[in-house]
Amino acid sequence: MNKLTDALHIPDTQSAPDGRHLAIQRVGIKDLRYPLQIRVAGALQSTAAVWSLDVALPADKKGTHMSRFVAWLDALATSGDALDAPVLRQRHAAMLDKLGADEGRIEAAFSFFLRKRAPVSGVSSLLDYEGRWIAETRAGSTAVWCEVAVPVKTLCPCSKEISDYGAHNQRSRVTIRVEARDTAAALPWEQLVRFAEDNASSELWSMLKRSDEKWVTERAYENPKFVEDLVRDVALALDADARIGRYTVDVENFESIHNHSAYARIERL
Repeated sequence: MNKLTDALHIPDTQSAPDGRHLAIQRVGIKDLRYPLQIRVAGALQSTAAVWSLDVALPADKKGTHMSRFVAWLDALATSGDALDAPVLRQRHAAMLDKLGADEGRIEAAFSFFLRKRAPVSGVSSLLDYEGRWIAETRAGSTAVWCEVAVPVKTLCPCSKEISDYGAHNQRSRVTIRVEARDTAAALPWEQLVRFAEDNASSELWSMLKRSDEKWVTERAYENPKFVEDLVRDVALALDADARIGRYTVDVENFESIHNHSAYARIERL
């Protein structure tokens, strides 16, 4: 028997039955870095995402085919498609079919960039943001979520009120996760960013001139916000947008006068 014939008769151990009769809710691969294309501000951006892919395994099956996750991911990377909500929904269904599964989950975390002009000088620079795609099918229902983490600046209202001059301020992070329903499928990343930046004491830029620093400092001083203020204002902006259904908003202030963070969350689920 030659080597080719031997290869055709290699046993498929993972497809064998399992006598322990325990279903596994999530089994797959995680933290695999692979290329990704997304569309930001009307242009394609190529980035690298950290992927986690899994499926549910029935109680009578011994294992899943791990290599098929990578094959699915490689097909996406070589397709040239920009990943958006409709594409992710279609590809997620294809992954489940490829693994012979009824339930499963895809998560991709990545960085993207927006070009911004400083508020006074107009000097241009790129600012980085954290994005995330999530698709999950459970009990016959599929949900697709997009998430953005936005760095901003906040200034403490209490510090401003009680101090003879000045007020403490800090960098903050606003994380917005929204469900990409059919009516929200085209919600751009840059618009999700604006929900956070428009409601902070001030937004951030990578490069500022002295005139811009003056503007940012005074803007924040005139617009003080507790962590509670910021999370509520972002949530109200999301409530006012008809394209957005379920969401969560998390705000973390990296306090400048404490060795801990202040934190708040609002959910509409």
